[in-house]
Amino acid sequence: MATNTDITVYTANTMNGWKPLIFLHESEVDYELVPISFAKREQKESWYLKFNPNGRIPTIVDHSNNHFAVFESGAILWYLAEKYGKFLSRDPNLRSETLQWLMFQMGGVGPMMGQAMYFQRIAKSNGDEEPFSIRRYVEESRRLLEVLNTRLEGRQFLVGDEYSIADMATYPWARSYFWATVSVDGLDHLNAWFDRLDARPRTQEALQLPEPRPSAFGKGDIDKAAQKNAANFNN
Repeated sequence: MATNTDITVYTANTMNGWKPLIFLHESEVDYELVPISFAKREQKESWYLKFNPNGRIPTIVDHSNNHFAVFESGAILWYLAEKYGKFLSRDPNLRSETLQWLMFQMGGVGPMMGQAMYFQRIAKSNGDEEPFSIRRYVEESRRLLEVLNTRLEGRQFLVGDEYSIADMATYPWARSYFWATVSVDGLDHLNAWFDRLDARPRTQEALQLPEPRPSAFGKGDIDKAAQKNAANFNN
């Protein structure tokens, strides 16, 4: 990507990792991309922990703001929306609704679907199958997708009439229902929302970075991708 830019993004091709990339591509903002390798555990190296003490991705650094670092994907989206004045309404009530749905993703959709993925794609692949945990997180993930489906009835997007950071945060997780083995059958409003966001070229461009991960969306060599993903947690 471009150099000598305001924003550097440290990230990987995960549901959280794609969020700032979606914003930056949709906003047509130049940025520097620094891929983080889980296999090499770069997110745990001391130089990275100076930016993100939690040792997770993504993180951004805003060089135009005294090299200010922001971690946690939802906080990053909010920071970028405030900085560039995009994808976040100035109307106080719509801003509050956007924050509510952003927190719904951060506190619900992401953690529950993440656990559904972990227990099936990582724990099970590493010989530790826990049917109770799998059922718990798959069922709760389905419930949360049903909440989204109800919210999207009669709506194009989650908040107001325009694409927002609430959609950007939720889409990579909800759209990865295959990887979490959560059914979206009968969720017509949710599936229509998928179609609308699937058709956004810049959002799809962002999902190809730092490298494509078609397995998250049920494409490509799923078994090989699952083995690679599980192996990263053994390092």
